[in-house]
Amino acid sequence: MTTSGRLTAAHLEHVEAPGAMLTKPAARALAVFRISLGFVFLWAFLDKTFGWGFATTSERAWINGGSPTKGFLSSVAVGPFEGFFHSIAGDPWANWLFMLGLLGIGLALIAGIGLRIAAGAATAMMALMWIAEWPLARHTSSGEPTSSTNPITDYHFLYAVGAIVVAFTYAGHTWGLGRWWAQLPFVQRHRWLI
Repeated sequence: MTTSGRLTAAHLEHVEAPGAMLTKPAARALAVFRISLGFVFLWAFLDKTFGWGFATTSERAWINGGSPTKGFLSSVAVGPFEGFFHSIAGDPWANWLFMLGLLGIGLALIAGIGLRIAAGAATAMMALMWIAEWPLARHTSSGEPTSSTNPITDYHFLYAVGAIVVAFTYAGHTWGLGRWWAQLPFVQRHRWLI
């Protein structure tokens, strides 16, 4: 600021609009975070679909007849919903819902559109995965240690909160299609699609 209290051009480069809460560097950092978080979901979809050999081998790839949910859900060995998760492990509807969730969340976050829906879907998916891993327990149903290091705040919680943060801060407007998306007449009429 100048001694007269007015903002100079140098100061304005850090503010997108009068009264804006985010500086340009903060908006860019949120955009990098949004794209990175989206890539976590998209990568999981791609690896489970094509079996690139990271978490999923080629033989267990979805396109080769593998089940994206069977391994994880059938190995749930803790918590009050253990039996439920075992019962749906490998069911086609569970596979499709899980994979469409990974793909949709990943693409929405990377593109910067539909972030409210993506945040809701990511929160629901992460809550279900948190419940399946049940980090509150110290021992599995067979008495083995669970290796839980924090009963509440783990990566599921952080991914969900991260998706909510990028939705609430309009992080899709920076290095994404969010600004264009928000101007579409259909989205203007249905603001929950932003």
